[in-house]
Amino acid sequence: MVDISTAQATPERRGGDTDAVPTHRHAQEALARNKREGMDLAVRARVAALSVTALLLVFLNPNWDVAWYLFLLLCLVLVGLAQRRVGRVGQSQAELALLFADLLLMTCALLVPNPLLDDPVPTALIYQFEVFQYFYVLLAAGVLTYSWRTVIAIGNWTLALWMLGALCVWWFGWSDPQASAGAMSMFPDNPDLAVQMDPNLVHWDLRIQQVVVFMIVSVILAVAVRRYHNLVLDSAEMVRERTNLARYFSPTMVDELSTKDEPLGQIRSHDAAVLFVDIVGFTAYSDGRPPQEVIETLRAFHARMESEVFAHGGTLDKYLGDGLMATFGTPLPLADDAARAVACVRAMARRMEALNADRRVEGLPEIDARFGLHFGTVVLGDIGANRLEFAVLGDTVNVASRLEAMTRALDVRAVVSDVAMVAAGAAGGFRRAPDQKVRGVAEPLSVWVLDERG
Repeated sequence: MVDISTAQATPERRGGDTDAVPTHRHAQEALARNKREGMDLAVRARVAALSVTALLLVFLNPNWDVAWYLFLLLCLVLVGLAQRRVGRVGQSQAELALLFADLLLMTCALLVPNPLLDDPVPTALIYQFEVFQYFYVLLAAGVLTYSWRTVIAIGNWTLALWMLGALCVWWFGWSDPQASAGAMSMFPDNPDLAVQMDPNLVHWDLRIQQVVVFMIVSVILAVAVRRYHNLVLDSAEMVRERTNLARYFSPTMVDELSTKDEPLGQIRSHDAAVLFVDIVGFTAYSDGRPPQEVIETLRAFHARMESEVFAHGGTLDKYLGDGLMATFGTPLPLADDAARAVACVRAMARRMEALNADRRVEGLPEIDARFGLHFGTVVLGDIGANRLEFAVLGDTVNVASRLEAMTRALDVRAVVSDVAMVAAGAAGGFRRAPDQKVRGVAEPLSVWVLDERG
């Protein structure tokens, strides 16, 4: 029975705390991968943007006092590299601290007077150059971290720091009264224009407008990042679901199921081939052997059998301790289900011969695997209440199990029903055996056998 139960909707996928660390592995890996890629892109974007800014500053101001701004740009690059180093999925106090330091450094770089200048100029003159736009570079880089909290933090802290900086410029900044008088004398008939040209004024209306627009943009980008965050989680959930399907179905069947809209567990009935595989005497083999050796033997056996099931387009229904049950024609029937099942039995027998040859070389006992195959009508559907399992039921399953058990009495490698062989259309490698009485079947069953033993 294939376990197709789905995980409960997690808060980070269903409108809860979308920056919380997700609980399942695929989501964690997806977010961690996107976080690393985003931080790498953010660092490269920062270095590129600040490099262009440095060249622009040198071009616009080819004087030695520009070294102060180049130093501050270098500090911004170093902070970005530090953020890349500590960045991780979920909330990180170190990352938030560096983010605050980043914005504080940018504010100081824009508003603190250049100490290398010989001639002081009004501190508020910096606002005439529209330097606030450089904060958008940090905001754009923050978007690449794929954290809406980070984007909102950039908006809030920029608002607070920029307004605090404006207050400091207004209260502590140096002003030149002659510059204000000169502006008024230039436009005596237009006082509004004179105010705009006054280098001593902070222009609070413009400062407030800058941070309000910046905050609006931050909120919009945070919403976009949150939506992308959810898309990453949804994509990871689909990968997880496909991985779970791949544990039981062949890759071709997984691709087929992923395009179907019908529920997998819908009750239905159709013909399918059912194969049972078991190791004879495995309990006796396990007695007195180290647990590690027993598990490694089972892993080697299951790996080879599983690969043949998938190679022939079958479904691994379940492991049965030292055996397994596989089906061909579930959840979707195909015209060659029986033929692929018979071919799978032959391939499994060859794989066991090769495995036993290797074990003989290593001085290990052989593994005596037996196979039983039947073809007929099966019933498919979900069973269970809270935890659902996709079940394959019916007389066909019971008969296949009893055919596998019959290999002991007949001392053969495999027993295949005549129904399965006829449906397969080929009996290469098998021989017809006398009809056998099977418990639960009214009439003796015609069978074919493979690899007579003894």
